[in-house]
Amino acid sequence: MSILRTTEKARGDPKRERILEGAKQVFLTYGYSRTTMDDIARATEISRPALYLQFRNKADIFRAVGQVFLDESLAGALEALREDAPLGNRLIKALDRGLFQLFHIIEDSPHGDELVDVENQIAADIVSAWRENLVEAFTQAIAEEAGRRGIQLEDRNLSAPLLADMLFGILDGLKLRGLCGTHARDYSCKFVTLIELALARG
Repeated sequence: MSILRTTEKARGDPKRERILEGAKQVFLTYGYSRTTMDDIARATEISRPALYLQFRNKADIFRAVGQVFLDESLAGALEALREDAPLGNRLIKALDRGLFQLFHIIEDSPHGDELVDVENQIAADIVSAWRENLVEAFTQAIAEEAGRRGIQLEDRNLSAPLLADMLFGILDGLKLRGLCGTHARDYSCKFVTLIELALARG
């Protein structure tokens, strides 16, 4: 099954969706450690017992909020990669929708660093699956463009998976250095240019 096929956001219980939206705002405003189940219940205007009918605990809610964030970013990236535009433009737009919009949301929160740390602790599996899906989507887009141009990347000691993995590896390194905003986008634009050069006819 192609990762680039149209995906739809899962339709869930309206009450659950309301809880996740309210919890998202609470986590961004107060951070994870300061947020309580009472805070989330108040923000979503439901009782605490009703909240526990939907979620086991705060960590469960946090994972669900993270899943929604990442699902939406992945859907945006896939949509950008399907557009009728030059590959470089599609890759940059997919990065904007799949990564940099998330970065901006986190950076705008006074508790962004804490939220990222907590996410890596209790939702690492979700983040890993999201990253793998993004890399796969970029790999497929690059491979399809190489096929359209009649370019054998292996003849150049390259491959679509290698180029996609290198792009996200660079972004991983920039995140470790705390460069998740403008610098990360600038670097990614430069690497997308290198991908275009790798796909250029000889």
